[in-house]
Amino acid sequence: MKFTRWTPPLLLLIVLVLCILMLSYPQASWIAGTRGLGIWWNVLFPSLFPFFVISEVMLGFGIVHFLGKLLDPLMKPLFRIPGSGGFVAAMGFASGYPVSAKLATKLREQGLVSRVEGERLVAFSTSSDPIFLIGAVSVGFFGDPKLAGILAVAHYGSAIFVGICMRFYGGSNETPQQTMKQKSDKSKAKSDARSFSLRAAVKAMHDARVADGRGLGELLQQAITSSLQLMAVVGGLVVFFSVILEVLTVSNAMSILYHGIRLLLHVLSLPPELAEPFVGGLFEVTLGAKAAAAPAGVPLVFKAAAAAFILSWGGLSVHAQVASILNGADLRYLPFLFARILHSVVSTIFVFLLWEPLGIHLPAFIPSFLLTRSDSAWSLWPDLLTVSLIIISSMLIVSLLIRIIHLMIFRR
Repeated sequence: MKFTRWTPPLLLLIVLVLCILMLSYPQASWIAGTRGLGIWWNVLFPSLFPFFVISEVMLGFGIVHFLGKLLDPLMKPLFRIPGSGGFVAAMGFASGYPVSAKLATKLREQGLVSRVEGERLVAFSTSSDPIFLIGAVSVGFFGDPKLAGILAVAHYGSAIFVGICMRFYGGSNETPQQTMKQKSDKSKAKSDARSFSLRAAVKAMHDARVADGRGLGELLQQAITSSLQLMAVVGGLVVFFSVILEVLTVSNAMSILYHGIRLLLHVLSLPPELAEPFVGGLFEVTLGAKAAAAPAGVPLVFKAAAAAFILSWGGLSVHAQVASILNGADLRYLPFLFARILHSVVSTIFVFLLWEPLGIHLPAFIPSFLLTRSDSAWSLWPDLLTVSLIIISSMLIVSLLIRIIHLMIFRR
């Protein structure tokens, strides 16, 4: 992102204004800071840290390469992403933001994806985790398990839709080397699908393990160190945005934004009472989703649509986390921003389209442990791993079916 000569003075002015507000409202700043720290420690740290460590260990042992070989028939034609991106998508859908950004940068560092492929991957695989979406939002905030199915289908269905749309991104921006690689990949697509086998996947895992060369102790130590560093960045951003949102609220500086959102909602024929959830969700997803359930007298379908929009947008706190992670590689932030806007709009539309036919039927198919609300994720991260295994297994089955259908067609 390029900066103009006006950027430093503008940033300095914003920082000074924020400092003055924090000094003017010290108690509100302290309460908001402790609340943000509690969210980080009780929710984000236990749900994200194990995934970061386990994912890096799996990369070091070549397990990601193994899964990537098996997921090629699914990921390449659908999203124009190598099969290794399927592992990132599964972990991202299961554990929530910003896991997929972290893993995508790891794939980029190892040369498993190109720059454009990494940006496509981060764009559609950044999502809310199902335990938060179903257990916290549907059951905890709304107190209605019937919302779980419609929110899950709208959120994850629209994420897949965004991934399909993003496959058309970046076709003309590849380097000559990447273009040659794409042509080579296309020429080998048929043979790859036919030669797809567990033996090839095991060989890919073995080659990756030999190339890595680190022992288990060294690999685990480096995984824990890098994961702790990232969690510190995530925690700092969560606390920062929690404080900023609070001081802007108590100082009435948000009144202009509230007024603008109300006018926009009126133009769109939506309840103006949803202005507070949208403003809160603009900064932080948890506050916005909780506020979406609060307005009295607003039809449930509108509150569910607002929650879907907020969950898909993710909040500026998540955007800052992802941007800080992408900054460590050569992946750009703007494709991610475009995808978040598209994801938010499409998920909202999905809620309205699916409300009548699906809204009351889908919850019966949701595992019971996802409907359990908990204020702390320390006891829930094993369930997140279970969700990851379910998603990866489902993707492997679909990939195998695609391979079988491919073979049946080309043998005729």
